[in-house]
Amino acid sequence: MPESKRQRPVKDKVKAHRERLRRQGLRPVQFWLPDVRTPEFAAEARRQSLAAAASPYAKEDQDFIESLFDDDFE
Repeated sequence: MPESKRQRPVKDKVKAHRERLRRQGLRPVQFWLPDVRTPEFAAEARRQSLAAAASPYAKEDQDFIESLFDDDFE
């Protein structure tokens, strides 16, 4: 079998890619977010939704949220 070109190691490719991005004025940032796929997240979201709906301020809260989007979707 003919010898193929030797490829650069992955770490060198990643380094070069990151350097290109930095030259474009970008920087790496890492975010840790809740995993919305878990049953625990779903249960907590449901609990909070029910609590908000049962609040004596539910209508005012919902009116406020909807007012934020009135201009964007007309």
